[in-house]
Amino acid sequence: MVLRSAFPFPIGSSEFSTGNGILGDFGVTVLLFHCIIPARGFMPFTMLISASELSLHLKDPDWAVADCRFSLDDTERGRRDYLELHIPGAVYAHLDHDLSGKKIPGKTGRHPLPEIGTFTQTLSKWGIDSNTQVVVYDDATGAMAVRLWWMLNWLGHRNVALLDGGWQRWHRTGLPSRAGQEYRPSKSFEPREVQGAYVQAEQVQKASKDPNYVILDARSAPRFRGEVELIDPVAGHIPSALSAPCEENVSPEGTFLSPEILRRRFDKLIKSVPPENVICYCGSGVTAAHNLFAIAYAGLGMGRLYAGSWSDWITDSARPIARGTE
Repeated sequence: MVLRSAFPFPIGSSEFSTGNGILGDFGVTVLLFHCIIPARGFMPFTMLISASELSLHLKDPDWAVADCRFSLDDTERGRRDYLELHIPGAVYAHLDHDLSGKKIPGKTGRHPLPEIGTFTQTLSKWGIDSNTQVVVYDDATGAMAVRLWWMLNWLGHRNVALLDGGWQRWHRTGLPSRAGQEYRPSKSFEPREVQGAYVQAEQVQKASKDPNYVILDARSAPRFRGEVELIDPVAGHIPSALSAPCEENVSPEGTFLSPEILRRRFDKLIKSVPPENVICYCGSGVTAAHNLFAIAYAGLGMGRLYAGSWSDWITDSARPIARGTE
């Protein structure tokens, strides 16, 4: 086996300094993990993968595909669509049941992270271990699937890629599909949590007052400004946050913009702030990962996820709320 470094989170072997120590105050230690590459020289896919490339590996037992289609308006629509037709061999990853923990009204956001032990069991059930190349997809330009991409990275698994163009491109290209429930032989997934990959509300509140940090809001501009809010009970955004709608990361065809274009986009927002001081949030910690993915794909490093996001922020009425463009 050959070990090759391929990790987007800030790399180091000891505690690092972050501006005024906001994240450092929480004992953040960033570790260097390695992905295991078989001796045959296979270089894992860690960002995007094309439909044509994925089609070459459908029968490879060391490849796992996860269908992450999901709708907030109808939480079972994704599963129905999966059962009707999906990429051959794909398992279904339900945002509420598989990629989120227990929601506690008034105390957590809408999609809290699951316990590591529970999620590890889910990954093992899906036949994923350290040697598995994972591919995730949805029908929402990656907005749902990047949640699983981020979660696998959070637990130290770098061999995970997003299907560029998602289900629509796969289906439109005329590649094979299949109906019904799929199962994979179980394996043993070993989590290696990356400390500091996500932050809590207290850290975000401190960061909002520190010019050495940038907070990016992945929701639509009207939701950011507080002009409309159809999902959460309170409208607005976190003070000092910048609007960075995740839909601006993709082309009209639903594929990701080039790294060069994304770099220009996020350079304007992040400027000289180091990636470990960039915090991304959205409504519930799902589409925020879309911005994290885009920033990493642009070669700007990996920021941090406010996992609870807006739906967690507003559970405490003492936390400040901004509206408009401020």
